[in-house]
Amino acid sequence: MSFCNNNSTPDRCPGNISGNPMNGLCEKVCIQTVKIFDACMMQTSIDSTVALTNLSPATPTLPLTFVSGRSTSSTGTITSLTIAPIADRPGLSRVTTTVSIPIQIAYTDANGVQGTGTSSVSISLDVVMCVPTGSVITPNVAATVNMTSPRGAYVSDYTFSITSCVTVILSVQAPVNLLVPSYGYCKIPPCTEFSQDACQGVFDLPIFPT
Repeated sequence: MSFCNNNSTPDRCPGNISGNPMNGLCEKVCIQTVKIFDACMMQTSIDSTVALTNLSPATPTLPLTFVSGRSTSSTGTITSLTIAPIADRPGLSRVTTTVSIPIQIAYTDANGVQGTGTSSVSISLDVVMCVPTGSVITPNVAATVNMTSPRGAYVSDYTFSITSCVTVILSVQAPVNLLVPSYGYCKIPPCTEFSQDACQGVFDLPIFPT
């Protein structure tokens, strides 16, 4: 069993609430977590030239033919970050930054051998966000990213010109202690082992027709 298929104790398992949501509340819990104060998403296409490193196999035969590109991590690297409060908009700040996305390019070499190499693409953001100030713990800006490249062309050596479909979710976050209502500890059900028994389901049939 698991949370997703265990209905024997719905009051102690995560999932949709049926009935009065106040039923079963038993305590107030202090949880240490990351609070998101603001977030925004940008989706765009960018054209860039990327030079590959960490080639596998190590010495492909040139020229190379582009196959596809994708991000290798959902975490972007924040650089050149500037946060400037907007004087006539209390609580809001102008956030400018460059987000670098790690990527992997798949290709075939002149002999038809498939290979991969890594690089990165960068995108500049200039947005308005709510950035709290005046606290001991200072919020930070983080980026969740995704990139796919459906189109690219070989340039020279180990360099490609690519078009990237980029998604960046920028968030203002900080580690906090939150007080939340709780139903108590989760009931952890036993795991259900995967089975490919040929008779699975057959023995569950009734003896007599209904």
